[in-house]
Amino acid sequence: QVQLVESGGGLVQAGGSLRLSCAASGSIFSINAMGWYRQTPGKQRELVAAFTSGGMTNYADSVKGRFTLSRANAKNTVYLQMNSLKPEDTAVYYCNADIIMHATPWESREVWGQGTLVTVSS
Repeated sequence: QVQLVESGGGLVQAGGSLRLSCAASGSIFSINAMGWYRQTPGKQRELVAAFTSGGMTNYADSVKGRFTLSRANAKNTVYLQMNSLKPEDTAVYYCNADIIMHATPWESREVWGQGTLVTVSS
């Protein structure tokens, strides 16, 4: 079984910064896509930033210029550097990955982390 372990959430003042980490472990041959989503009560889970299978990096319009997604392939880890945080960034952030577990036989699956709470105070 593949697991995504998240860290870095917490409480921060508006204008501050946090860095979220997501490390994938288990039976991993390669990671096809990986990124972060967030969700607040009463709202749908939304994309924040992700590396796609096509090699693109997608950001939500609301975080462009403030958040940066990066990757450490050797550790199957992605980071979300969040700067200039705003109260509206408050949410539970979930790591998500499309993981290729084996090449032979071919096996891939989508995996979600447990979520980490980010709270931005004014």
